[in-house]
Amino acid sequence: MSFRADIEALEAAIGESIIGQAAVVRRLVIGLLANGNLLIEGLPGLAKTRAIKAMARHLEADFSRIQFTPDLLPSDVTGSDVYHQSEDGPVFRFSPGPLFANLVLADEINRAPAKVQSALLEAMEERQVTVSGKTHPMPDLFMVLATQNPIEQEGTYPLPEAQLDRFIMKVLIDYPSVDDEVEVIRLVRSEEQAAQEQGGKSAAPVQIAQSAIFAARREIAALHVAEPVERYMAELIDATRSPQRLSEDLGRWIELGASPRASLALDRCGRVHAWLNGRDYLDPQDVQAVAPDVLRHRLGLSFAAQGEGINMEAVIEQLLAVVALP
Repeated sequence: MSFRADIEALEAAIGESIIGQAAVVRRLVIGLLANGNLLIEGLPGLAKTRAIKAMARHLEADFSRIQFTPDLLPSDVTGSDVYHQSEDGPVFRFSPGPLFANLVLADEINRAPAKVQSALLEAMEERQVTVSGKTHPMPDLFMVLATQNPIEQEGTYPLPEAQLDRFIMKVLIDYPSVDDEVEVIRLVRSEEQAAQEQGGKSAAPVQIAQSAIFAARREIAALHVAEPVERYMAELIDATRSPQRLSEDLGRWIELGASPRASLALDRCGRVHAWLNGRDYLDPQDVQAVAPDVLRHRLGLSFAAQGEGINMEAVIEQLLAVVALP
């Protein structure tokens, strides 16, 4: 099986566990191949954690889950130096925390205060952790997948802009349709029956090797990107910083524009989207397909937009409409 077939098999395997969320599954794969971190937001019970666990189960990778709570400490995430008594006397040795894994699920990340959230910053951006002046590199395959609920205000700490900008995409999960929910009921019932028949032990899932991920990344990195498409991505991001030049409405709605990380994210995620669709070049349609996920957590809406009932999705839709295609 080629590495492209491996990636397709991985996406299909995740889709079997997550009914009616094909777009979410595709974005999990895009984030993995783009070597980025994902923020997944949805109402409670919409299979955010299940989707991430499904990807980890079908990938040859170390998986760890961190439940973020108000009493969590940064050292609970990164690890710390631990005192040991040796033959040569007392020494301190670094004991890695749960952050040292290939796939890290930061569950309900907005339930921990800023000092704990910031413990992820260095690892997400520089792929390393510094403790007591010593730098500890992360694995070659490293990805943070954070979840949060959008409606709970009690005991939550909204992520600051600096933290949000380090997520390559923000993925939204919505309610399933009635037909999909029927399939969800049947799927969970069949899983429970299988577990009972096998004495509580589930069959070992088919796992995709990490080498397939790295091979796909190398091919994606070689995709052709024409100069007009590069300029289109730059103009799209520049429009978020000076929206009044293109639209009076956007100028009134957008208060905070996107950083250069947004341009890089459009390029990386757009190339993955093109590759998954069998193209060896980046098309403007690929950029438009990933733009909402790349931009929705990087833009700041004004009070005027909130007062008019304008949400982020409407702003991004208007933005894509006014920036000319190459």
